[in-house]
Amino acid sequence: MLEVKDLHAYYGKSHILQGVDMNIQAGEVVSLLGRNGVGRSTTVKAIMGEVTPHGTVRFKGKDIAGLPSYKIAHLGLGYVPEHRDIFPGLTVRQNLLLGIKNPRKPGRWKLDDMLEMFPNLKARADTAAGVLSGGEKQMLTTCRTLMGDPELIMIDEPTEGLAPLIVQQVGDLIARIAEAGVAILLVEQKLSIALRISHRLYVMGHGQIVFEGTPDQLKANEAVRKDWLEV
Repeated sequence: MLEVKDLHAYYGKSHILQGVDMNIQAGEVVSLLGRNGVGRSTTVKAIMGEVTPHGTVRFKGKDIAGLPSYKIAHLGLGYVPEHRDIFPGLTVRQNLLLGIKNPRKPGRWKLDDMLEMFPNLKARADTAAGVLSGGEKQMLTTCRTLMGDPELIMIDEPTEGLAPLIVQQVGDLIARIAEAGVAILLVEQKLSIALRISHRLYVMGHGQIVFEGTPDQLKANEAVRKDWLEV
């Protein structure tokens, strides 16, 4: 479904991504792990067109490298950025409705589905989104992206800065998305969540992929965990 080959990206003269190769199949959950600053967020931004990509990025067989982000989104690729952008002056309900791409062609996710799945959002459906907690904002941004009915969703650092209980709820949300058949690329630092829900994992270091394998293979590879993940 998503194929990335020899992907490079730059911030000015800084060479951030240095030949990234990865792929995600339909319905697959894949995590991209690594320490801060190794290029994980830049990878998803380059795929989504927010950073200029140099290399091959194909989605459902179509070359999307360099397309505007809105065109990529309309092809069925969803993106939840790490900064949890919401419209603070709009209600939770209005924020969710903004995620719909085509009102005449309903997708698999409905507004009522989102509210029923997440009682916190339902209780605040008519409340201004700006007063939500960090965890609620994370759920809202993810659910708003789902309202656009993506076939693959990229979620960047969804548990960053959240309390342990909320981290568990966000992990459950990602698992529910996967159960609905949506492919997921999860950028995450918390190894426990990635190991729990992923089919495969990539570990990144210095702008390159340094490991690819299953959760069991990563658990068994102490050297990779020590060199590239542990603090």
